[in-house]
Amino acid sequence: MTEFWLISAPGEKTCQQTWDKLMVATTRTNNLSTNNKFNIPDLKVGTLDVLVGLSDELAKLDTFVESVVRKVAQYMADVLEDSRDKVQENLLANGVDLVTYITRFQWDMAKYPIKQSLKNISEIIAKQATQIDNDLKARASAYNNLKGNLQNLERKNAGSLLTRSLADIVKKEDFVLDSEYLITMLVVVPKISYADWQKTYETLTDMVVPRSTKLLYEDNDSGLFSVTLFTKAIDDFKHKARENKYTVRDFQYNEEELKADKEEMTRLSTDKKKQFGPLVRWLKVNFSEAFIAWIHIKALRVFVESVLRYGLPVNFQAMLLQPTKKNMKKLREVVYDLYKHLDSSAAIIDAAMDIPGLNLSQQEYYPYVYYKIDCNLLDFKVDINQHQNHYRWLMAHFCL
Repeated sequence: MTEFWLISAPGEKTCQQTWDKLMVATTRTNNLSTNNKFNIPDLKVGTLDVLVGLSDELAKLDTFVESVVRKVAQYMADVLEDSRDKVQENLLANGVDLVTYITRFQWDMAKYPIKQSLKNISEIIAKQATQIDNDLKARASAYNNLKGNLQNLERKNAGSLLTRSLADIVKKEDFVLDSEYLITMLVVVPKISYADWQKTYETLTDMVVPRSTKLLYEDNDSGLFSVTLFTKAIDDFKHKARENKYTVRDFQYNEEELKADKEEMTRLSTDKKKQFGPLVRWLKVNFSEAFIAWIHIKALRVFVESVLRYGLPVNFQAMLLQPTKKNMKKLREVVYDLYKHLDSSAAIIDAAMDIPGLNLSQQEYYPYVYYKIDCNLLDFKVDINQHQNHYRWLMAHFCL
């Protein structure tokens, strides 16, 4: 399971007692979940009004930063292409796998100084995530353009003889060049019609050079034949070839153009290889930064909601539960029974109600503080409209 439940409950006589009660209820006899303490430092509380406003802002920021995390992860998978199985081993936070980072979470005092207000810390995270998002757009655009141009060229050099580029098939010696009267044409002939072609090509028009045809290349369905004729017979030859279900390719041998195409292919391929390594390194570093920021937002949300629900002085235990898949429903019931005394209305509260300070937008409200963390980052399509709405909200609220 890559799903975690980040919850908090008020301290009993001590926070350790709160922890012990949860452990007894969920692990000692029934093994419903794997639990870890989630360490949140002593943050500045501020005023109640600020906390109520910040609760709503953090909910939106949480959604935005999660979308950035998932976009970076998904783009890592796109860039690695044939190495998608290696994606997970590149999605690390502080050099460790995501489960290890979450279960051993320690607040990063250097990045997010706890002497600053909660509002300032949230602004630091918002600016950081927005920068990563903007950089990702720019880097992805540049790399995708390069990759797209290369794929277009590669596509031209593959596929049916009816449409593919002939540059890497034909040679200079296959053509009559610099002749005022003669020209070499290239004709695609179905394999089942080879014998007919050999019998009829000289008589398709009056001015075909006898015994001038030559098979240059074959694919699964057809062959590419050259044939030499007088230039004034081109139109008649094309017409008669079409009547016989042969396809004349419009191709003129130009050594400079063919050389330029090959050089462009080489250049694009080289540029892609040059950009690949630095891009993957950037994605690894910034995935880590974004994921770390996201988990710090979760910590901020737990702190703010716990103070709003359980009051002052600050006295709560944050706990991280990793449910076992088959026991998720049972775990929810056990945890509810453990904490239902905290809010008797929790079982019947309408998730559509808008109560300041209590974020109900996720349509999950329980008598304890609860946030889900899903580390399954690759089975998710970012909702672009939702992402843009959150981006506009960030610009308005954090003056980015």
